[in-house]
Amino acid sequence: MKGLLTLQELQENIAHETIETVILAFTDHYGRLMGKRFDAEFFAEQATTAGTHGCDYLLTTDMEMEPVPGYKFANWELGYGDFHLVPDLSTLRIADWLDKTAVVLCDLVDDKTHGPVAEAPRSILRRQLEQVNAQGFSSMAASELEYYVFENSYRQAFEQHYHDLQPVGWYLEDYHILQGTRTEFFTAAARRHLRNSGIPVENSKGEWGLGQHELNVRYAETLDMADRHVLYKQCLKELADSMDISVTFMAKFASDRAGSSCHIHLSLWQDGKNAFAGEKSVGPVQGSDIFRWFLGGWIAHVPDVMPFYAPTVNSYKRYADASWAPTRLAWSYDNRTAGFRVVGKGESLRIECRIPAPTAIRISHLLLRWLRDSMG
Repeated sequence: MKGLLTLQELQENIAHETIETVILAFTDHYGRLMGKRFDAEFFAEQATTAGTHGCDYLLTTDMEMEPVPGYKFANWELGYGDFHLVPDLSTLRIADWLDKTAVVLCDLVDDKTHGPVAEAPRSILRRQLEQVNAQGFSSMAASELEYYVFENSYRQAFEQHYHDLQPVGWYLEDYHILQGTRTEFFTAAARRHLRNSGIPVENSKGEWGLGQHELNVRYAETLDMADRHVLYKQCLKELADSMDISVTFMAKFASDRAGSSCHIHLSLWQDGKNAFAGEKSVGPVQGSDIFRWFLGGWIAHVPDVMPFYAPTVNSYKRYADASWAPTRLAWSYDNRTAGFRVVGKGESLRIECRIPAPTAIRISHLLLRWLRDSMG
């Protein structure tokens, strides 16, 4: 795939001086990328296998990076030691939005036990996927992220205490081509950089709010999609910063504006076919027992995972009647007012969960946790 790199291709880019920096990064408990920048030659010589280390407090901080007391995993009493960042070389890719830079995502390994750091989001995801695979399934997923774009830079927004920000749009622009054209300086660049970084793009469009947009990337195997999701957000934020504008993935940046969502599409596959497809009538849907059980189990366990769907106080402000955000645990076929919107048919049949906000914490892995209970 365009943008992805093998080690040999990385070394060729280094030799031609088209890549000078390699970012080693992992996803923290807020869904942010943390890590280090490596000289590309050093990475190719040593860090591809050795990886690097990071302080374990990075999974226990607040939003402002202050250590939070009370965690058993990492605390002042234990002295805040290190964990090991092990590069997953299948994620090595060009970071096209940055100059002469590649990025590779890492798994976290405990320095003492040499096993995965259980609390790390990517470790949780891998664990759930192993359980899914053990039952003979694979899973495909896609996330639909919405965000607001402002004419203010991040520094200006900070200095204004995030008040009176100027959105790039000045009227409701849902699906509106003219207003979307006015922001193509940013959105077209985002589509191009994502595509050139091994993240295939489907489309972009204006959303309902002033300056609100959506850019959709292609669905993929769930781990790959989770990686695309976090890199997508990083790309858009850093691209906006380079243009002296800003974007926010906050769920509800203003009470009088539409909230932003992160709709999750998910399906199970078996022997190369969609396991949700079938001939049984499930309300208005023709599907399989697996589809019926999975949908019922997902709905039943929403209360258990709401802290991950909506991890901040701001996230909960999004749930308001007649606001395009769901307020009821219900499912329907192709109905945007329900928390669970079933779409497609046959091989394209999938479940779209409309509950999560863009601040959701790599939620694809949390959905799969309930497969065992859902299917008995």
